[in-house]
Amino acid sequence: MTVIRHAESRRTETPNAVMTTLASPTQGGSAQAVWRVDMGPGQVGPPHVIDAEQVWTVLDGGATVDLGGEKLTVGPGDTLVIPADVPRRLGSDPVTGFAAIVVAPASMRAYVVDDTRVSAHCAVPDGDKLLPAWVV
Repeated sequence: MTVIRHAESRRTETPNAVMTTLASPTQGGSAQAVWRVDMGPGQVGPPHVIDAEQVWTVLDGGATVDLGGEKLTVGPGDTLVIPADVPRRLGSDPVTGFAAIVVAPASMRAYVVDDTRVSAHCAVPDGDKLLPAWVV
């Protein structure tokens, strides 16, 4: 059993959110990546696709999710299961922002949608796909 202390969590800041890695291959030797997402009020992430299923559980605030053209809203206590290879874009509530815990296979990769690149400063290149820094 591995215990990952709070002080050992890794923080990655992008222009749209802060991801705090709670477990990953390099943090606890986990095959699953677990991280917290914090978005300030009115923040909107880039359109992108992930090649693996993700499970998001909302802790605080709310978000609007464009998932494959369908608009969804989520709030505290809601869990969103996002299938692999479906374009998505998340935006936080304009007043409360958004916080969630996310779980996905550590092998997941992000890739381009509509010619919009996933920010290179927050990911590790892997061919045409990117490994987000908070998943490493």
